[in-house]
Amino acid sequence: MRRLLLALPLIGIAFAGTDVELATSTGQLRGTLEGSSKTSDCAVLILPGSGPTDRDGNSIGLPGKNDALKMIATDLAGRSIASLRIEKRGIAASKVAGPKEEDLRFETYIDDAVSWIEFLETRQGFRKVIVLGHSEGALIGMLAARTRAVAGFISLAGTSRRASVLIREQIATRLSPELLAEAGIILQQLDQGVPVKKVSASLDPLFRKSVQPYLISWFRYSPAEEITKLTCPCLIVQGTTDIQIPLADADALHQARAGSKLVRIVGMNHVLKKVPSDLNAQIPSYSNPDLPLHPELMGAISRFVRESCGSPAP
Repeated sequence: MRRLLLALPLIGIAFAGTDVELATSTGQLRGTLEGSSKTSDCAVLILPGSGPTDRDGNSIGLPGKNDALKMIATDLAGRSIASLRIEKRGIAASKVAGPKEEDLRFETYIDDAVSWIEFLETRQGFRKVIVLGHSEGALIGMLAARTRAVAGFISLAGTSRRASVLIREQIATRLSPELLAEAGIILQQLDQGVPVKKVSASLDPLFRKSVQPYLISWFRYSPAEEITKLTCPCLIVQGTTDIQIPLADADALHQARAGSKLVRIVGMNHVLKKVPSDLNAQIPSYSNPDLPLHPELMGAISRFVRESCGSPAP
């Protein structure tokens, strides 16, 4: 019986992570390291999604917490798999390192992810690194994995389409016909890499002059195209009740990347919880840290990590 208990992942047991720092020319980037190279030769770099999302997966703009990325790290630690979850430049504990808005580029996040991979390998001594990106973090991780060779890549609720396409979909039912027409022209111009000089006051929060350089840098990347350039093993995970990213995106990524593994998890939403598609059930899940991860998620992730790193199951 003792051997059986030791072989099971230590789910539910609290693990104390170590705060780590990465020096940059504009300030310190920060994250939490779970485990060490003394007990694990492979580490998972966890990249958060879009906007002001912290290392634990919580959006500063929403009430409460969902702690989804923290739960992933804790579960991995229980399976003797190390991880590093990081705060993006300009967000939460890494806020001090943030550049002026007009100086920020999508490549800034890619470069930072590459630096974190190097940090795990050269300063922490991990033999192999798996990059796991959630939502927008999937594209950042995908591009970082092209720059720095890694043992594997995991797209978790990542899109297959350009960001400009997603924005068009999001605003389609939220704007008047006049504003929608103007937004369409602006998006078309930004897609072509050309800044827009005049933006109406109603659309300024989305397309203000200072954010346009970032949007242009972001719009140039198509995840379905970029994933074809990866040479490492790839896992694509998507929930069936994700109201932000549909299953079609996961299918498109899987079809684009020959040899990738696709895992569809029935009943998992965008914050990786077991929640029906009903909006009244979805909204509270984004701010409920007591709601656990979908029970099928971590088995799929840990199996891929062990296979990619060549580590035996516990």
